[in-house]
Amino acid sequence: MTADGVYVYAITPAGVTLPKGQGGVGSPPARPRTVRQGRLAAVVSDAPPDLRARRRDLLAHQDLLMRLMDEGPVLPMRFGMVAPGEEAVLRQLAADGAGHTAALKRLAGCHEINVKALAAEDALADVVAEDSTVRRLRDATRRRPGYEASLKLGEAVAAALARRASEAGRRVLRELTPRARAVAAGPEVQGCVLNVSFLVDRGASEAFLAEAHRFASDNRGHVELRLAGPLPCYSFVAAEARPVPVGSG
Repeated sequence: MTADGVYVYAITPAGVTLPKGQGGVGSPPARPRTVRQGRLAAVVSDAPPDLRARRRDLLAHQDLLMRLMDEGPVLPMRFGMVAPGEEAVLRQLAADGAGHTAALKRLAGCHEINVKALAAEDALADVVAEDSTVRRLRDATRRRPGYEASLKLGEAVAAALARRASEAGRRVLRELTPRARAVAAGPEVQGCVLNVSFLVDRGASEAFLAEAHRFASDNRGHVELRLAGPLPCYSFVAAEARPVPVGSG
């Protein structure tokens, strides 16, 4: 089977040791290797011609990155990054060597932790008790049930749930930000009032997650938190997604 270009997993310092026995994407799994340009290297493998976002390939990509991070700083590529060949990879390393080196230094010793906040699904009783508008519309619907009354009540409940979740999202952001080196806003996600990634020291990851879980437990009537991590530092690599230092104005 002829590979279609070169699959790129990450940029690392030159001389990185690849994890033994760790396969890459494809079936059978491709064998990762490094290509070096000065003080930088890229971890690559032959790219399968039928590359798709299969679960086994997504896990292979992520697992390799996590094992590389045990060796030192890594600039992770998102799944599906394919170059025409090794020469193209070397040219890219040479073109922005200073930027890559600075990013590796910035991310050394860090993980990414992503936090998404959604409206709590089982908070209707709390909303009725706390929101006078929802309570009034509920009572009106009971007196004169109908489609329009139910629609207004549903809209008011949804708005109240989203407002409560947004307020909790702002609070969790304030509480977690001092525990991180930097924060990066993620793309909008349907149903989420907050999608934020934190750059966290590896040694502080457990404490960070414990604090996030504590907040989620204390505020479960207002918000549902979904935590992912530790992860490779995807959100803090690209120039257009440079981290905002914690405490900056």
